[in-house]
Amino acid sequence: MVTDTALHSLLPSALGGTNLTGLGPKESGKVRDIYRRDHDLILVTTDRLSAFDRILGLVPYKGQVLNQLAAFWFEQTRDIVSNHLLSVPDPNVTVGKLCRPLPVEVVVRGYISGVTKTALWYQYSQGHRTIYGIDFPHGLQKNDPLPAPIITPTTKGGDTGHDERITSAQVVDMGLMEADLWQQVQQAAIAVFTRGQEIARRAGLILVDTKYEFGVDENGTLVLIDEVHTPDSSRFWIADSYAARRAAGQEPENFDKEFVRLFYAEQGYRGDGEPFPLPPDLAVQAAQRYIRTYELLTGQTFEPGELPAEPRIARNLATFVNA
Repeated sequence: MVTDTALHSLLPSALGGTNLTGLGPKESGKVRDIYRRDHDLILVTTDRLSAFDRILGLVPYKGQVLNQLAAFWFEQTRDIVSNHLLSVPDPNVTVGKLCRPLPVEVVVRGYISGVTKTALWYQYSQGHRTIYGIDFPHGLQKNDPLPAPIITPTTKGGDTGHDERITSAQVVDMGLMEADLWQQVQQAAIAVFTRGQEIARRAGLILVDTKYEFGVDENGTLVLIDEVHTPDSSRFWIADSYAARRAAGQEPENFDKEFVRLFYAEQGYRGDGEPFPLPPDLAVQAAQRYIRTYELLTGQTFEPGELPAEPRIARNLATFVNA
């Protein structure tokens, strides 16, 4: 078990980024540093914590949890849809198949919830009843379950822009995808989400909602890319306490970064302007939640990687590249 004291001491060692010479040009996303090598991508998952489309700070071991948990889920869903995972040469590194990313983030929701401006509950609480082209009845309460999972797509805002809400029809009308491909994407997304809910339920968790990214490989095959059902891309609630807390008007117990979003929202920040730095105690709480989520979902004990991470990553990638 990683103690709070240990995590506090590791805050200065959290992985903020990499500079791995010899791997080619680097592109940096919100959380990952990406290097292209021949027909593969080397994705290094850092400890950067992003919310409201902003980088808030660093969380020790967050990158390792995301990387290893995504690898777990790719294996759990490989029978549903192909994915980009080729190997995991380091706790923070995935080598993935190079694909053409599709320009839509596919958000699947099982509950009406959320505090970001693209979230269902935020829009519903502002009085909107047609959201993402879907009609919602009056009288819904925050964190109510939906009759069935729904897809609420957004455009990809890039590293500095914000994601924009669109409808399913607009995905095709705007030329973002052909109708047949969009149909494949939706079917795969719902199937992967359903599988995720089943596995989460066995772990005592509720998979509330999630974000998927898809690509197409050189053969035209649909491929699931990026990450799957991590505390960054998804929200999880504790199943046992959900009903009682909902009846009492309380927020569900969450095992993801939603509590960070809620903290910032309570301070009046929802993504406009520069955020205040992530408080150290909040970073430690986030690290513990990420680690615990990994252990619950996989059934495995988290084994912390050697820190600082960048020298270790460089060694492991040198071995991998020269193999």
